[in-house]
Amino acid sequence: MAHEVVNRIEEIGPKLAALADENEKLGKLSDETVALLRSSGVMRMLQPAKFGGDVAHPRDFAEAVMAVARHDGAAGWVSGVVGVHPWEAAQMDPRLTQEIWGEDPDTWIASPYMPNGIADPVDGGYVLSGRWPFSSGADHCQWDFLGALLGDGKGKPAQPITVLHVVLPRSDYEIIDDSWDVVGLSGTGSKDVVVTNAFIPEHRAISQEDVQDAVAAERNGADETVYKLPFTSMFPLGITSAVIGMCEGALATHVNQQRDRVSVTGTQIRDDPYVLSAAGEAAAEIAASRVQLIDGISRIYDLVDAGKPVSVEDRSEIRRNQIRCAWRAVSALDEIVARSGGNAFRRGNPLQRLWRDAHGGLNHMIHVPGSTYHANTLARMGLELSPPMRIGI
Repeated sequence: MAHEVVNRIEEIGPKLAALADENEKLGKLSDETVALLRSSGVMRMLQPAKFGGDVAHPRDFAEAVMAVARHDGAAGWVSGVVGVHPWEAAQMDPRLTQEIWGEDPDTWIASPYMPNGIADPVDGGYVLSGRWPFSSGADHCQWDFLGALLGDGKGKPAQPITVLHVVLPRSDYEIIDDSWDVVGLSGTGSKDVVVTNAFIPEHRAISQEDVQDAVAAERNGADETVYKLPFTSMFPLGITSAVIGMCEGALATHVNQQRDRVSVTGTQIRDDPYVLSAAGEAAAEIAASRVQLIDGISRIYDLVDAGKPVSVEDRSEIRRNQIRCAWRAVSALDEIVARSGGNAFRRGNPLQRLWRDAHGGLNHMIHVPGSTYHANTLARMGLELSPPMRIGI
């Protein structure tokens, strides 16, 4: 069951934490970390039952990702990103899911969805070329979801613009090993992938709009409620969950380290009301972020489960709050770190790594607040949103 995944993660948590520095040095998850994640079942939570998945409530998935990220931000990030891909694959042609999981239900799928290539139509499918950055966990995945613009057959985007999600096996793309040199989320191994004139059969492609509107799920017999949720509610869920989990882990580290810390004045920090007050306020903010994120995905799940329509305003509210959760939690983390003393920035201190990882996660495009807040206010006014504005919600 889904809740058992969280229990397993807590059991292996100390091992995940002990491997976090190695992952950062490697610039990707270690084989041992990957083995631990596989054993936990976090990557199969949203996978179809036919292929050994839990078809879990997205709330349970979010809580599992947070649990991983508390111990290792990079492992939590990969769990949140790679772990959501079975959700979309389940909505696609059954031939694809058989290709991915027919022989090994523990096969992982990477991404990114940025439409950095043009998929030109040819007989039976498409031909694709391009280069995509930020393919988290790519070294440990055998397939990759890539965003692409539908072509006009001449190498140019077709009009009107149509965004496709296409799925490629490892043999059809190259991972660029030296493309991930960063100061936050280093252990995620979010490297560039390059595709050169790869043929994409039709059954390995889907329009982004069909996923967003749950048309694909209905067409391919994915009847469970979770597969009918909007893409822009589900994909950000794993990423924001990871960021909140990092902040939770940093808070726990801070509290533990301050228990016996003595300041330069000889005052024990546990007797300093200012440091303790700040920690208490930060704890409340991080807890509020967790509650609001889980509440949002639960409410939209309940709407879909009841057969009620999900409005543009509903979707924009979920995205607005999801972004605010991330910013609130990381702002609270900043307050913690500012009161943790100089030792917080020693490389051996997990606090500085979680801090850097959380800020790296905050820079993901799904956490850009301006356009989404703007769209939400327009939607609440009952006004029409432009097509570019609707893409993000």
